[in-house]
Amino acid sequence: MWFQNSINSLLVWDKEPLKWGRFQQTVFFLLCASVVPNGFGVFFTVFLTDTPSHHCLVPEVNLSQAWRDATIPIEVVDGRQELSSCSRYRLDVVRNLSAQGLVPGRDVNLTDLEREGCVDGWSYSRDIYQSTIVSEFDLVCSDQWKQPFTTTLLLLGILFGSFVSGQLSDRFGRKPVLFATMAVQTLFTIVQIFSPSWTVFSILFFMSGLGQISNYISGFVLGAEILTGNVRDMFSTMGISLGFAVGYMLLPLFAYFLRDWKSLLLGLSLPCFAYIPLWWFIPESPRWLLSQGRVEEAEAIIRKAAKINKVEAPQVIFEDYSTHVNENNTHPKSNNNFLDLLSTRNIRNTTIILCLLWLTLSTGYFGLSLNTSQLHANPYISCFFSAAVEVPAYISCWLAQRYLPRRVSVISLLLLEAVSLYSIQLVPQSLSYLSFALEMLGKFAVSASSTLMYAYTAELYPTVLRNTATGTCCTVSRVGSCITPFLLKLCFYFKYLPNIILGTLAAVSAFAAFFLPESFGQPLPQTIQQMRKIKSITCPFTTRAEHSKPVIVVESRL
Repeated sequence: MWFQNSINSLLVWDKEPLKWGRFQQTVFFLLCASVVPNGFGVFFTVFLTDTPSHHCLVPEVNLSQAWRDATIPIEVVDGRQELSSCSRYRLDVVRNLSAQGLVPGRDVNLTDLEREGCVDGWSYSRDIYQSTIVSEFDLVCSDQWKQPFTTTLLLLGILFGSFVSGQLSDRFGRKPVLFATMAVQTLFTIVQIFSPSWTVFSILFFMSGLGQISNYISGFVLGAEILTGNVRDMFSTMGISLGFAVGYMLLPLFAYFLRDWKSLLLGLSLPCFAYIPLWWFIPESPRWLLSQGRVEEAEAIIRKAAKINKVEAPQVIFEDYSTHVNENNTHPKSNNNFLDLLSTRNIRNTTIILCLLWLTLSTGYFGLSLNTSQLHANPYISCFFSAAVEVPAYISCWLAQRYLPRRVSVISLLLLEAVSLYSIQLVPQSLSYLSFALEMLGKFAVSASSTLMYAYTAELYPTVLRNTATGTCCTVSRVGSCITPFLLKLCFYFKYLPNIILGTLAAVSAFAAFFLPESFGQPLPQTIQQMRKIKSITCPFTTRAEHSKPVIVVESRL
């Protein structure tokens, strides 16, 4: 307790007039800018792994034009006639019939001809893309499972990177991990351009994923530990999320002008080198430095901040630091771990429900984001709208976090997502824009609720379990995102099946959220014993302190 209070009182910017000085403005905007590459670094798979229209390649052989046009069978897909993607009529048979002067459809019944696979490769449409990794490595037909698996490997890299980077950040500092993970993301993305095979590309894709969200988490924690008061609340809910959304909105612009997958990777990577000078402008967290006993470095940062803000720092800043540290070390520390999240029935139920909510929200968010290329005839337009809808979502989340009960907000947003996704299958095909609007409404709901869950989770657990609980829920959510690429492929069996599954998960999670305790306007639990006193079943529309000021928690997003 002394440590937190001393930090708040000793940081020269903690006084209200100085919470938004030039030092805070610099840290705020530079950290928000540092996560912009994450916006296009995660979702460039929308364009990178999209499957162009394709059919079997017909080599240059002696065929009449009529037989060349008839070599690829016509199939009915979703009520439309399309060229077969994975078969053709046997070329030797077609060649003999063509040599005999027979006319397909008149002299020969095409349905009687034997078919074969695409033994000579495929011909890909270039109406939208010059190339993708699907056309580069022929990830179609018998190898079509590799297309969603490629995205899953990136998401697995993000999962492991998020887990490891948190521990590295606690060990080596927020700033080094922030820039190291940015370097991993950038360098491995560039190296992917030279991949000679899909296997090599996939390995490098996984390595790139290790840094994709890790620098987002490090930047979030760094800002949360440097900034204070309402500025910290705005940074953690709206500021850094809007930085991510800006990068997401820039993605379709890059993809529109760079339609070759190698050019796209290079174009998205080169701007990241502009972040190298930020090393000299973004400071290390003074709180972390103090926790490591590096008092002089922490004091130097605070004095520099005071100089930038044009205020005078006290001559002695951490006079009693060593004394209080020694006093704290005389008391035994409790070692809390993952098992404490299952220690009692109350905590166990809360943990299970929250894991379900995080899994649902992550699956819904990535499902609706990665499916943008299928929502509209122009994938660039649909991707931009999918990104732009996150801006009002984050603003709404910030307002809801300040003025509305957590449980009411989460339940309402989950129900909005469920209703939107269920309603899509009721829309006639002639009203495709209405379906698109409903899917964007679902994306709005899942984006807002995903951001809100960070604060809600942190407020439900005591201080000794807060980081562990948030990290556990975040890890579970990454598992949901990893299965999303394969979930989207269920549309081959029934067009609306992915939306039905996502909507059902949202509806079930909304019901489960009803049993969570409310945290709005209530003091944070400090011990496990205090959390045990919280009742799991209470009315979702009332709180114990309806008129008290909401407590917004940004301890960690790890």
